Amino acid sequence: MSAAAIPVTELKGAGPAVARMLSRLGIHNVEDLLLHFPVQYQDRTRVTPVARLWPGIQAQVQGTVELTSVVFTGKRSMLVRISDGTGFLDLRFFYFSAAQQARLTRGTLLRCFGQVRTARGGLEMIHPEYQVVDSLEATTASAGYTPVYPSTTGMHQATWRKLLRQAIDRAREDSELLQEFLPMALLERENFPNLQDAIVQVHVPESEQELALLRHGNHPALERLAFEELLVHHLCLRIRRQQCEHRAAWPVAATSPMVHEFVDQLPFQLTPGQTQVLQDIGADLGKAFPMQRLVQGDVGCGKTVVAMIAALHVVSAGLQVAVMAPTEILAEQHLQSFASQMAGLDITIALLTGAVKGRARERLLTELRGGKVHILIGTHALFQEDIQFQQLALVVVDEQHRFGVHQRLALRNKGVQAGRYPHQLIMTATPIPRTLAMTLYADLDCSIIDTLPVGRQPVETVVMPQSRRDQVIERITHLCAAGRQIFWVCPLIEESDSLQCQAAENAWQQLTEQLPDICVGMIHGRMPAQEKERIMGQFSKGEIQVLVATTVIEVGVNVPNACLMVIENAERMGLSQLHQLRGRVGRGADASVCVLLYQSPLSQLAKERLAVMRSTNDGFVIARKDLELRGPGEFFGTRQTGMLAFKIADLGKHQHLLPRVQRSAAELLMHDQITVNRLIQRWNRFALAYSQV
Repeated sequence: MSAAAIPVTELKGAGPAVARMLSRLGIHNVEDLLLHFPVQYQDRTRVTPVARLWPGIQAQVQGTVELTSVVFTGKRSMLVRISDGTGFLDLRFFYFSAAQQARLTRGTLLRCFGQVRTARGGLEMIHPEYQVVDSLEATTASAGYTPVYPSTTGMHQATWRKLLRQAIDRAREDSELLQEFLPMALLERENFPNLQDAIVQVHVPESEQELALLRHGNHPALERLAFEELLVHHLCLRIRRQQCEHRAAWPVAATSPMVHEFVDQLPFQLTPGQTQVLQDIGADLGKAFPMQRLVQGDVGCGKTVVAMIAALHVVSAGLQVAVMAPTEILAEQHLQSFASQMAGLDITIALLTGAVKGRARERLLTELRGGKVHILIGTHALFQEDIQFQQLALVVVDEQHRFGVHQRLALRNKGVQAGRYPHQLIMTATPIPRTLAMTLYADLDCSIIDTLPVGRQPVETVVMPQSRRDQVIERITHLCAAGRQIFWVCPLIEESDSLQCQAAENAWQQLTEQLPDICVGMIHGRMPAQEKERIMGQFSKGEIQVLVATTVIEVGVNVPNACLMVIENAERMGLSQLHQLRGRVGRGADASVCVLLYQSPLSQLAKERLAVMRSTNDGFVIARKDLELRGPGEFFGTRQTGMLAFKIADLGKHQHLLPRVQRSAAELLMHDQITVNRLIQRWNRFALAYSQV
């Protein structure tokens, strides 16, 4: 019987409660379970003497219980002290039962695994995994390496291992439990093991060498599974592209008097990069099926102007445009930019964010339904159910990776009318290496704005320790006296928005005291929208000389008079984010500087990041290095729902597979649609909604 046909409830220990917990993770059958891979492995092949433990390490120890007691040190806990003859170690349990306490009596021999930390009386482990062992077991360590699985509330690692052990045993006993879908010719060409062997090897590494290969991402079994997962992702997007080409769109003329008038009145000339991308967009808009184009460009390359011209093509045809930005600040910045640049044209531009309420919102929605609003700019508020357009023909998504798949789908669906779909223009200032973009965005045509506006000077980057902060303050004094402006960005504290706002408030208070004759303003994400708009307006007009900010100013903010960017605790941030922040200066004619303040001592990773920032201004070089140093989860942002989290593929470690993935996908789509369908059904994380975006 196929693993996909065996429900998890057939496994011992998978009762209704466990089945419900597994279903939260999309695990319903044995095949789903076998495709749930470890995130790390614990070395339990050796027992570490207590005397050789130190805080922070994970270790397996073995000792005899000396005492068990319930203590009250702020919170009730059970303390179990064990000894192995070399020293004492405390095991602390905040959740325990009377039966558990009764079993852990003096003289009981325990083997436990956990993370060591410092305690008042020495060293301790909090809630370690443990087992009672007899004298025979005490002489042997665990065989192999213990996998640790991604979990959900209520599911313990012991339960995962028990279930996976049964599933793996079935796979070993039945060579046809997991059907191989990849063609034999492909497996031989790529020198891959079969699916069943690969899955068993990833779950149960048998040697230190295998474990090292798994951790580095280049174990043959791991590469085979990563290849298949990336292949399915690529196939879904290629199918999406084929589907899109069979849908109807609103064809729009490539030229119009309104566009010519707009371009002629611009106070600058379009760069060659902008001109080429606009030719691509113009050709797309004229087709009978929807445009699906991703525009990449480094900070300051002029993507917004490209979006404006694309919007004007559509508006001049009597149709509507929606521009979606990830933050209210960026949406407001777009409104100001669109309104000022299009001031002489007969166009109505409106803003819709969560702050627009009551009668103002009702009036705006009425005008939108009636076609009186030509360009609607906003945040995620744009795809709420009561938003209706008369004829939405173009959706522009800025900083696309910050939006979830379903959010983009919901906005696109606003324009589905009479069987026609809106064009989509997707923009990002987070450059993605070419091979990666061709795989991750196989459903999109990709364009790159590879030139910066004439006169744009590269920003000089200086790396300084916090101990030299006074020198920075002195430099700010001189710059403000000369009429220039400064950004001061506070450290990123991902765990808490409130802590990040508190850091900004502390920095603002400190700078206000150190710069008594200078107007210091502050902006952060928790401020009301109107307050943020007022502060940014004052800074843009020069009324505020130093703006203390959190990373809300990372994208979109354009103040040409700002010539200094100071980033505190720069060692906490990733390269791509530092590059985005640096891009807020250097927008005027004068030379600009970005100061990266760091707190000693620096980790090796932080040293490498800061060295890269100092050595280059090329966003693609920085993105490639960021992907290498931090991995895909951090590069794309773990909290961003636009980028799928792969089960086993690692975009940093498996980039070398991507050209082979593209080749194999093309072959399968041309010659073997049955295999394509089977692969997609197996790796069914790719919901149909994703393939429709």
